[in-house]
Amino acid sequence: MTTTKDAAGAILEHVGGPENIAALQHCSTRLRFNLVDDARADEAALKAVPGVIGVVRGPQTQIIVGSKVGDYFTEIEKLRGGRAAARAAGETRPKLTWKRAGSAVMDFVVAVFTPIIPAIAGAGIFKSFLILASALGWMQTTDPSYQVLSAIPDAVFFFLPLLVTYTAAKKLGVNIPLALGIVGLLVFPTFSGLLTQEGGVALFGLAIPAISYNAQVFPPILAVLLLWPVEKLATKITPGPIRTFFVPLLCFIVVSPIMIFALGPLGYGLGSLLTGGMLWLYGTLGWVAIALLAAVLPFIISVGMHKAFIPPTIATVAQQGRDPFYLVASLAHNIAESGSSLAVAIRTRNKTLRGTAISSGISAFFGITEPALYGVTLQNRRALFAVIAGSLTGAVYLGIAAVGAFALVSPGAASISMFIDVLNPWNLIHAVIGALVAFATAFVVALVIWKDSDSGTIRALEAQTGPAGGIAPNPVGDGRLVAPVAGEVVPLDRVDDPVFGGGILGDGVAIRPSASAVYAPLSGVVSSLLPSKHAFGITGDDGVEILVHVGLDTVKLDGAPFVAHVAQGDRVERGQLILEADLEAIHLAGFDTITPVVVLNGDAFEVVEALTGPVEAGTGIFTARTKEAARGTV
Repeated sequence: MTTTKDAAGAILEHVGGPENIAALQHCSTRLRFNLVDDARADEAALKAVPGVIGVVRGPQTQIIVGSKVGDYFTEIEKLRGGRAAARAAGETRPKLTWKRAGSAVMDFVVAVFTPIIPAIAGAGIFKSFLILASALGWMQTTDPSYQVLSAIPDAVFFFLPLLVTYTAAKKLGVNIPLALGIVGLLVFPTFSGLLTQEGGVALFGLAIPAISYNAQVFPPILAVLLLWPVEKLATKITPGPIRTFFVPLLCFIVVSPIMIFALGPLGYGLGSLLTGGMLWLYGTLGWVAIALLAAVLPFIISVGMHKAFIPPTIATVAQQGRDPFYLVASLAHNIAESGSSLAVAIRTRNKTLRGTAISSGISAFFGITEPALYGVTLQNRRALFAVIAGSLTGAVYLGIAAVGAFALVSPGAASISMFIDVLNPWNLIHAVIGALVAFATAFVVALVIWKDSDSGTIRALEAQTGPAGGIAPNPVGDGRLVAPVAGEVVPLDRVDDPVFGGGILGDGVAIRPSASAVYAPLSGVVSSLLPSKHAFGITGDDGVEILVHVGLDTVKLDGAPFVAHVAQGDRVERGQLILEADLEAIHLAGFDTITPVVVLNGDAFEVVEALTGPVEAGTGIFTARTKEAARGTV
């Protein structure tokens, strides 16, 4: 089984190596690379890395790896020496263009808002449960217990400016405690009280705008953006002995007044403008706006631009208490992705695509759409058409029913409580109905129009593994060997072992296994099965001698993680179960699970037509052809 570290190393290699990375960030499912030379990134190789769901090229190279993106990011940072080491070595900066400038802005938005989404989402769902408890009569809003519990999610939104301050300061490399100290003024109760008192308050005769900054996101961002150059300049001009206290002092003196007189009101106005813009669009076009957005969301998400909706949506939920636009459209799209993928799973005859469609369809049903989007729908136009149809019809219903979302979280079955409205119980009911409409429409459309012959995914699989991406109907003794285990086929020289990697034992391939069952790669007799059960040999009906060695140095495990289902001397047929290997136990013991498949009698046979890439057990991987036959064809 390929580990996260292995996959991270492969990703690092295929983006051009550490020296080709100008900057690296990540969001909820994507690694976002700013590369010095985009041409050095090998897109095909990146897509073949186990764990990589998709690759998006543009001003940024985005690699979609799903929910474990943080683990991949950490491993890549370790391999490239970390940001500090990269800065110390002097990262090469790419040439600034309009596209890269836009990409930098998007990077900043993602870095600031993505980390705080769990807190906001958790608080929103928590509050929705309280609302449900109140609606069912389990608790009264006047109960002290209810009031204490409701203070928990309310505190998250009240101190939202501080959460944004933290992530913005971290992104820019600003002193985080200093940034929190400066922006903390905006939500300090004494300061807020002065602003709201009769007649307001003035500083040196200048009236301070009376604005409530709790739940605001743009004022703290602007404050940190100003603090960034001020702190750098103050550090540069301040002598070392007094830098510890003098730099913060200068920052307080410069940034705080500008923040309360200019940046705070400007940020508040910007947030109101964006919120008003979304509400205006919804108010002007109504359900049409929601339907159009839902229909184009697959394309918006595919290039990562859906993150641009996060700031105004946060502002809308914080200021209005509900979002009737983006989150509602997302519900229709997410569930439509699920319906389309599950229908594909039913219709397709390709085992690899079926497995992908089932898992990604379930994931989309619960609100995580990237696996379905990149693994199924974007690669198959008929599935994509079904998603658009389902998104459109579901969003039309949701828009006409005026459904609103009350928590900022990816909509799906797991987060459906985000649509609970204590003042309107039908809001949740309409949300469920709209989701069902989206699912049913996408499911039926995909079920009706799907054709394996028109599948881009199946064409790609056939290019790698032969027709149907599965067991080739080759007769026994034809010299064609199939994969003994599911995983990723790599060239033998990629094995970190001089005996196998150097071809000393013979030619062949290696497989990074993703499953525990190991099957016979050809029909013949089990010529060897070691007591440690980590390796076995089969002499085929045409005389070829094959060795399958599960893992490197796994003989040292004395057979503990292996269970054999045959004995030496047994007759086996191609595809018959030979042994089972506990890959997790092998990995935890510190051994590599890569599995070489080698032709031992290379004096008589040669390996031809070797394939690489993801395979299922039973997929053809290479042909062992007699050298006499080869000479006869010359």
